[in-house]
Amino acid sequence: MVKVVYEVVPHDGGWAYKLEDVYSEAFPSHSEALEAARIVAAEQQVGGDSAEISWQDAQGKWHEEYAEGGDRPETEVVDVFAKSRSPEVSPEP
Repeated sequence: MVKVVYEVVPHDGGWAYKLEDVYSEAFPSHSEALEAARIVAAEQQVGGDSAEISWQDAQGKWHEEYAEGGDRPETEVVDVFAKSRSPEVSPEP
């Protein structure tokens, strides 16, 4: 299973969450960025419809594949500021 880790970090004079090297918009406060990261992580857990998808890798090559709607990654939010990890996010019933 794939694991997606969002990190909450200082960014552009405020705070942001990031996934690997990609940052969200900047938030004025740490708590707003942390809440946004938790929301995004929870949304990753929501299944959708299966579909054909296209995506571009880091080298610029395009790929096409079938994405199963119920195949969702495990998610985690890491709060660099607090140097602690939040409980793993799971969807609300």
